[in-house]
Amino acid sequence: MVFGPEPTNVALANSFIIINGGGGPTDDKPTVTLATPSDPNRVSSFLNIVVADVHAVYAELSARGAQFLTPPKQHQYEIRCYIRDPDGYIIEVGQTTDPPGDWWPADWPPINHAGQSD
Repeated sequence: MVFGPEPTNVALANSFIIINGGGGPTDDKPTVTLATPSDPNRVSSFLNIVVADVHAVYAELSARGAQFLTPPKQHQYEIRCYIRDPDGYIIEVGQTTDPPGDWWPADWPPINHAGQSD
């Protein structure tokens, strides 16, 4: 479900993602202007979305007109691809390929049984 156009609200997993193309200062950010990237090949952040079947999501969103940078690509622990949204922002769409779904790089701190790092 989508409400919009500006800002755009997308229902996702019992919540909403709000996509806002930017704007001038407000009372809670009096000296800050939000703007889309001026160079589409240089970004400072992007949103990550993990899905159960990245190939199905890629096919569905491509059919709806989404612009992906590449088709899904296999990496060590995931298959991922990136969408460029209409404002030029990058959204990563990925799927874990680690069978338990809880990969943890060897150089990261160990995980205890509660799922928290030690």
